[in-house]
Amino acid sequence: MSVTPRIAVILGSTRDSRFGETPAKWILERAQARDGWDVEYLDLKDFDLPLFNEVASNAWAPSEDTKAKAWQEKIGQFDAFIFVTPEYNRSITGALKNALDQAYVEWNRKAFGIVSYGSVGGTRAAEHLRTIGIELQMVSTRSAVHIGGSDFFAVHPLGGQSKPISEIEGSIGGSADAMLDELDWWTRATMAARS
Repeated sequence: MSVTPRIAVILGSTRDSRFGETPAKWILERAQARDGWDVEYLDLKDFDLPLFNEVASNAWAPSEDTKAKAWQEKIGQFDAFIFVTPEYNRSITGALKNALDQAYVEWNRKAFGIVSYGSVGGTRAAEHLRTIGIELQMVSTRSAVHIGGSDFFAVHPLGGQSKPISEIEGSIGGSADAMLDELDWWTRATMAARS
C-alpha cells in the first residue's frame, strides 16, 4: 500500500472527434489541486487494447496478450480511479467496457468516481458503470459529475459554441468537490482494508 493515494483519471473515449479530453483535463486539475494525492491521467487511446479475447477473466486465468498484461500492470499501480465517460446509446463506451474487462483483480476493492456527459448528463452511462464496478468488487462514490442539458451544449461543439468548461463550474463544481471528497474517504478506507 502506498502512503499517498494514487488516483488515475481514465478518459473512456477513444474517438478522434471526442469531447472527453475537456472534462477529463478539468477534473484532473481539480484532483491534482487536492493535498495528499498523487494523480495521473490515463488515456485509453494510448494503450491500444485489443478486444477482450482471453480464455477467461484474469481472476481465473492469467492473460496472454501483452497489451492486456501491460494495462493490468498499469492500473494495478493505483488505489482509486475517476472515470470520464460519455453516454453512448444509454451506456458507457465500448472502449471503456473493454478496458474494464481486460482486468479484474487489479480493480478489486478500490474506489471510483465518475464524470459523465451527454444531453442527459451521461446519467445512464454512470449507472451502468456503477453496476460494472460492483461486479469488479469496486466502491463507487455516491456523488458524480453530470454535464448535461444546456451546460453540455454550452461547452460541446454540437451546441454551436464552445465555451470553456470554467463557465459552467457554477453548475458542476459542487458535485465535483463532493465526488472528490467521497473518493478520498473511500480510497483511504479501502487502502486501509487492503493492507
